[in-house]
Amino acid sequence: MTSMNDLSELFDIDEQATPDPAVSAARRRRLWRALIIVAAVVLVIAASIVGYVVWALNAPLPSPVANTRSLTAPATQPAAFALPADGATAVTVTGAPGYLGADGLHLTAGDDSPRPIASISKIITALVVLDAHPLESFSDPGPTITFSKADHDLYDAYYVQDAAIAEMPTGSSMSLHDALATMLIPSASNYADAVSTWAYGSRRAFLAATDDFLAREGLTSTTIVEPTGLDERNTSTPSDLLRIGQLAAANPTIAGIAATTDLTLDGPGHLTNTNTLLGEGGVTGLKTGNLGQGTFSLLFTATVGTSVGEPLSFVGVTLGGTTRESQDAAVLRLLDSVRAGFRDVPLVSGGTLVGSYTTAWGSSAQLVVADSASIRTWSDTPIAISTDITNPTEYRDGEQVGTITWTAGPATASAALRVRGTIDPPTDWWRLTHPDQLLG
Repeated sequence: MTSMNDLSELFDIDEQATPDPAVSAARRRRLWRALIIVAAVVLVIAASIVGYVVWALNAPLPSPVANTRSLTAPATQPAAFALPADGATAVTVTGAPGYLGADGLHLTAGDDSPRPIASISKIITALVVLDAHPLESFSDPGPTITFSKADHDLYDAYYVQDAAIAEMPTGSSMSLHDALATMLIPSASNYADAVSTWAYGSRRAFLAATDDFLAREGLTSTTIVEPTGLDERNTSTPSDLLRIGQLAAANPTIAGIAATTDLTLDGPGHLTNTNTLLGEGGVTGLKTGNLGQGTFSLLFTATVGTSVGEPLSFVGVTLGGTTRESQDAAVLRLLDSVRAGFRDVPLVSGGTLVGSYTTAWGSSAQLVVADSASIRTWSDTPIAISTDITNPTEYRDGEQVGTITWTAGPATASAALRVRGTIDPPTDWWRLTHPDQLLG
């Protein structure tokens, strides 16, 4: 330690040579000022060193550098629709507009030329009768029909033609609703003839009304010459029959009757629906028909559930089937194939490496997809992919640092991106010796 004598020598102070008290006091004041300056310089240097250390040990670290690779969205394949191989088919599918669009799906096979429609004619007969005598709802019985001796004689007339018939006692009465049910459920031709004549007063008037109805609905490729379908000149095209099916499906009386598997009524007795597909594969109607092998036809509606939250509604027709069994099986395969167009597409597996993080101080970790993901798509709807990545804040294993999102039509799926491996913080020595890195 420096003594007062040393300081006196340093500043050339000779107290014996300067006995004057005033001079000595001035020299002592200069000495204290020098001491204060030296102490201040030492303190500034010490404070600067301490300040740097505190700053370096606590300064924000430079962000890790992310090195990522792009994931590729999986390709999608168009749905394969199992359309019947025999005859001609047309189908419309609506519902799930986010996938199928507002207009839905339209499928066809075979040509659109007119073919005999057999007992599908009775759907047209019902539409024309209800055009003149509408029922407000499925439960509305409508007016009462009393059958005459002439009506009763129709039983024998159609019996000899080997047509489907039902009992119709002379003088018996029945509501219009039940008469239509007897016409449509077991396909009783004598009821089709009697009800159509009752509705318009004569066969001629009924056929005139039918022509008018078909013209109003734009069904220019449909020909009806009698109300039952026994005459092979009752013809229509698949495209016209789609429209007829839509009109029938929108009529609560016809749709409700067509969905009834069996019914017992006074007079005709127990009635069983000729449409054996009811209840299978979502089928809800509408009408079968045939004039022998190779002419089997089915005008059908169906409601098919999907995993996208909204069922699909089908209206379809298939004409020219070889047998009823083969045609029914073909319709079920078609419905299943449309349903199968909605499917889960795998997107990524959990743990998939998508990148890495490196730091200025030499530590690193991987960037991985946290969990597997899949998305529900329709047919070949394209899948888009987007990624949002941020830098870690806690530098620990499992920290979420982003999200990867897939979009297919209205559907989305996402998976978290996480750090795998711990990013060790830098040592104090690295902090103290790398101020340029801390300053960025």
